[in-house]
Order: sequence, then C-alpha cells, then structure tokens
Amino acid sequence: MNQDELKAQVGRAALDYVVDGELIGVGTGSTVDCFIDALAASGRRIAGAVSSSVASAARLNAHGIRVLEAGEVEALPVYIDGADEIDPRGFMIKGGGAALTREKIVADLAECFVCIADASKLVDVLGRFALPVEVVPMAARRIARRFAALGGQARVRQGVTTDNGLIILDVSGLAITDPLALETEVNQWPGVVTVGVFARHRASLCLLGTPEGVRTLRF
Repeated sequence: MNQDELKAQVGRAALDYVVDGELIGVGTGSTVDCFIDALAASGRRIAGAVSSSVASAARLNAHGIRVLEAGEVEALPVYIDGADEIDPRGFMIKGGGAALTREKIVADLAECFVCIADASKLVDVLGRFALPVEVVPMAARRIARRFAALGGQARVRQGVTTDNGLIILDVSGLAITDPLALETEVNQWPGVVTVGVFARHRASLCLLGTPEGVRTLRF
C-alpha cells in the first residue's frame, strides 16, 4: 500500500469514533482530508463540525457539513486530526500544515483526541520532523536565537502566512526527549503564539495505518 492508501485507510477507520448526532472536531492536512471525504460518503448524521483551519472548513462545507466556530461550543466528544510525528506515549509534533494554534484550540475542547497517521509518523523520539512554531514576526529573530541555545536551527517558512496572519518558524536539530517540558518552556517565550509540541494535548489514541491493517495505539 502506498502512503495515500494508508491515509485513506485510517480516515475510514476514524469513522468508528464519530458519535452520531453530536459535534466533532476536525483537524487539518491530507490525512484529515481523507477522513472528511469518508465521513461525507458514509452518510453518518452529525450535528456539525468545529474545524481547525480555513482549508478544512471549506472541505467540510463543500460536502454539506455544517461548520461552527470554536467559540460557539463548550465541549466536543472527539477531535480527529493527523500528526507529523507521534511517539509511543502519544506526544506529537504538529503544524506541518501551519494550523497548529487552531488545532490546539479545538483539541482543548475535546474529551478524546484521535490521531490518524500512517506508520511512518511513529518515532521513538520527536524531532526528526522540524518543529513548527507560530510566532509574531517582530520576535522571530529573538526566538531563533533561543532555539540556537538549545541546539536547534530555526528558519522562517517562506511564503506561508497562517490563518491568524502570523509566520511559522521551523526548528530542526532537536531531540525532544521531554516534550512536556519543552512545550511549557517555549510557550513562555515572548512572541511565541504556539509551539507545535502537543504534550498537554497529546493523543488519547492513534489509528496507525500499516500494510497489515490499522493498528490502534492507546495512551
């Protein structure tokens, strides 16, 4: 199976976690696109979706699925999203699609975070994928110097403006052995809006696409 087939596989598997008649939280990215398409094709009746990005909201609307703003809801039974990396504890790096801030906002509303990913995203230690950080532009150089002191190399993602009108730094060269500590530290730096370490909002479970079928990892 190629990567697209693995993504479609876990997108379909995530339907088992949709609660009929309730709202769902929906993330961003190519794997989530597979889930949205599978949801629309399934005929499942839901109350609507809270989306983490303009792109996902547009795809949901195109399928006739009602999209609500995060501020309109108090809680969600489930949030379904992908990951750029996930470790054996359910900690993740996210933000390859530049939607990390809104993804954390929607994840914070959810009782259960279902991560959908292909097997290549499972790693022993986070950091092989460059860590995205959404920042206020005037602070970018200062934040880059802070990462350099930790052994990381931060570069502005060229040609990208987030849905919040901000920029992304991608930080390579980190081995994130304590995701919670790094998330807590970086989130305190002035000018950081969100760091793409998802430790406080780690996955509840992961549906991992493999050639042998979907593996379910619970954390």
